[in-house]
Amino acid sequence: MPTHEVVNQVPPLVGHDTADDPALLDGLAREGAGWATAGLHDLGRLAGGEAATEHGRLANEHPPVLRTHDRFGHRVDEVEFHPSWHELMRTAVGHGLHAAPWADARPGTHVARAAGFYVWRPDAGHGCPISMTYAAVPALRHSPELAARYEPLLTSTEYDFGLRPPTGKRGLLAGMSMTEKQGGSDVRANTTTARPEPDGSYRLVGHKWFTSAPMCDLFLTLAQAPGGLTCFLVPRVLPDGTRNPMRLMRLKDKLGNRSNASAEIEYEHAVAWRVGDEGRGVRTIIDMVNLTRLDCVIGAAAGMRQGVTTAVHHTTHRQAFGRHLADQPLMRNVLADLAVESEAATVLMMRLAGATDRSARGDAGETAFKRLALAVGKYWVCKRWPGHAAEALECLGGNGYVEESGMPRLFRESPLNSIWEGSGNVAALDVLRALTREPQVLAAYEAEVAAAAGADRRLDAAVRRVRDELADHTDLELRARRVVERLALVLQGALLVRHGHPAVADAFCASRLDGDHGQAYGTLPAGVDLAAIIDRATPKVG
Repeated sequence: MPTHEVVNQVPPLVGHDTADDPALLDGLAREGAGWATAGLHDLGRLAGGEAATEHGRLANEHPPVLRTHDRFGHRVDEVEFHPSWHELMRTAVGHGLHAAPWADARPGTHVARAAGFYVWRPDAGHGCPISMTYAAVPALRHSPELAARYEPLLTSTEYDFGLRPPTGKRGLLAGMSMTEKQGGSDVRANTTTARPEPDGSYRLVGHKWFTSAPMCDLFLTLAQAPGGLTCFLVPRVLPDGTRNPMRLMRLKDKLGNRSNASAEIEYEHAVAWRVGDEGRGVRTIIDMVNLTRLDCVIGAAAGMRQGVTTAVHHTTHRQAFGRHLADQPLMRNVLADLAVESEAATVLMMRLAGATDRSARGDAGETAFKRLALAVGKYWVCKRWPGHAAEALECLGGNGYVEESGMPRLFRESPLNSIWEGSGNVAALDVLRALTREPQVLAAYEAEVAAAAGADRRLDAAVRRVRDELADHTDLELRARRVVERLALVLQGALLVRHGHPAVADAFCASRLDGDHGQAYGTLPAGVDLAAIIDRATPKVG
């Protein structure tokens, strides 16, 4: 005999189009990739479907397993993944999220790829090898011979998993391996050595402390050559079919990103080929780092969108005290506040993607803008995600604290993007370095912000405050985070005033620029158009 009737439970958030995102679609058209809209919706419907959602769950509930040896005692250094991981990877590669812009000359290809990376988020972990492969190509081009050999396979839309000679595969994936135990972000402290050989190759001896996606086919790494710190290409399998001695010592037990393997490795005279000149390793690999930093911003913006749409969906269907949660004034303030933060991240992310696209085509002004704005965005958007994820989780109450809701996984993922590719302090100091050494980057930033001059008095006042901050050189390093935060808020405000929905722009300027906001989400001032803001974050299911 049943003990009770199950009522007032929220239906699963499946059967929606994750590309149905006004800020994203507006940015796609504005930044020159409107031609990709139909394909983006196709991918969005896949991402919001039941199958992809289940693959994301399974890939995280069955994390990768390291197999150092086979049953006969031979060293194999392989990582086994759940079949759902491979399904997610196959979709991402098949839609060109890993490298399509490098094989497509159309304007806007980097924007289209960024939008695709944003909407395809049933699992964040598999985005790591996708991101690194995208970022590896421009660094690899510092060695034209290597690029000619491997780039066609890196841009292939065939997902071909397994350790085999690279040139015999239908498609390749690339990784990055830089940090060591003693240095972390200070890669110039690396001790791994590279000995030149008569055939032009090198032999690497040393270790790397954090190598994600170790089943990739190729890795860009840093080692100390006779001429100084140098970038190298290390294949997992050599042309003759033998395994390159890149030993996987163990997998990291990480807070989040658990579907993705991250390994500690050792090089035992591993074969490598030089990429770029000796002694210019950081300058060579920075091309890769900058693109993975862009993906950190994209991933954080996507995570915020996922958090707020989940919160709106739950509160729209869940009742308490006689009303739906989403109809209650205080919850509406929270939801709108989360939505404003999400849209501010998305509009900045799309602007950075547009700058990346035009910079790749030789636009010097966009290159200068990207140099500063990407470091600013990497610091700020990624830093905002954890608090956003926590508040979105809380909108679900106790249900949000349960693994089955998916919100704990989102919360555990949220600190990652601020740590990888340069943590908060590294990103903030990079902003100061750019401002000090490259005066053109500030001019490009100011030109971007000036396009919104006079449109909102609160934005104009914030611009003046930023100028005052930059004019004061006292204890500038001590104030670095404060300076970068203000640069980010002004840039987001300018973009929203010019391109955003009026209700979102007004709420952002009132709360983030004019100071009419508390320390927590849900403290937007009276007079904000909550309904218009929340409507833009409401997923349309069915």
